[in-house]
Amino acid sequence: MTSTDRSKLDQSEPRRGRTLNFPEPNAALPENSAKALWTHSLIQARRLLVSWARDPSTAIQALLYPALTLIMFRVVLGNSISAATGQPSIYGTVPLIILVGAMFGSIASAVGLRTEKTSGLLSRFWTLPAHRASGLVGRMIAEAIRVLVTTIVIIGVGFIAGFRFNQGPVAAIGMLLLPIVFGIGFAVMVTALATVSDNLPLVEIVSIVCTLLMFFNSGFVPTMAYPVWLQPVIAAQPMSVAVEAMRGMSLGGPVLEPVLKTFAWSFGMIAIFIYPAIQGYRRAASD
Repeated sequence: MTSTDRSKLDQSEPRRGRTLNFPEPNAALPENSAKALWTHSLIQARRLLVSWARDPSTAIQALLYPALTLIMFRVVLGNSISAATGQPSIYGTVPLIILVGAMFGSIASAVGLRTEKTSGLLSRFWTLPAHRASGLVGRMIAEAIRVLVTTIVIIGVGFIAGFRFNQGPVAAIGMLLLPIVFGIGFAVMVTALATVSDNLPLVEIVSIVCTLLMFFNSGFVPTMAYPVWLQPVIAAQPMSVAVEAMRGMSLGGPVLEPVLKTFAWSFGMIAIFIYPAIQGYRRAASD
């Protein structure tokens, strides 16, 4: 080693007994501040979105499955329903499939949540100096973005099949946003179920409920096509009121009443399941 190399080495290494002076942190946030909640929630949401984008099962449940279901309904039942009702069936099928995609995507997300709990990832996040609510809030932000993407994809497929916005841009924006409200309510419920009990057959139970709702609502066939005794139940169930609201925003018809009923169902699910979801998420993260 030459003398020049030794001098460079001596300059690059700190002398013995000398302490390194690191700059004082100037970007630290109080752990329980509102800014920390927002910043940390966005980080969690981005983490989940990247994870879902790389997971084939989540992409299939949220995008491919709903798109194929829409095409199947249009090919098999579309003309028959249109002939029987006098209205294009696509204006009921598109809202229906949007809601189906929102619900089945939440199921896949809940399965991933259980995997994170089992692997200890939630526990590691719990030890970080992050806002305690950021994990759950970030998950809801990611759910909202996922539902919005699903809605845009399904509407794009629907446009190929003849779906159009006939009520102007404001109604079109409303149709994009309403499934997010519905999806957040459903996601809070599924999150609560996923974290309350490890032994609960979550996928089986929620899938059965979603399938029943999918085939017994006013988007699949008109309410008048069901038995008389079943029609009040069909008209009042959450998917039917959301479908009617989105049908009114696209084709035309009543909007205010079904929108209010959709809000009632969505915020009702949030009000009932938000506390179990918070407690369950906290327990899953701190175990």
